[in-house]
Amino acid sequence: MDRFCYLSNFFEAIESDARISITHIGVFAALLQYYAQNGFTNPIQAFSYDIMRVAKLSSAITYHKCIKDLSAYGYIIYEPSFNRKKGSRIYLLETF
Repeated sequence: MDRFCYLSNFFEAIESDARISITHIGVFAALLQYYAQNGFTNPIQAFSYDIMRVAKLSSAITYHKCIKDLSAYGYIIYEPSFNRKKGSRIYLLETF
């Protein structure tokens, strides 16, 4: 599935989801950009600072809140690595 389908499906799903903020949208868009830059491999294996840079976030707390929210709400699956040398796994879901 290409990133535009993920984005389109995401926007359809969040249209009626009042929990999603502009920050969540920015993080999701940054995940899609990272996904494209890394050969469209799902799951993404990324460090928070890589996604934060693209999403224009300066706070790790905000990033972790958004990524955990997106996972809890069923838009992604987030598997933190807790290892400084290995990025966390983030699965982009085709349907929500």
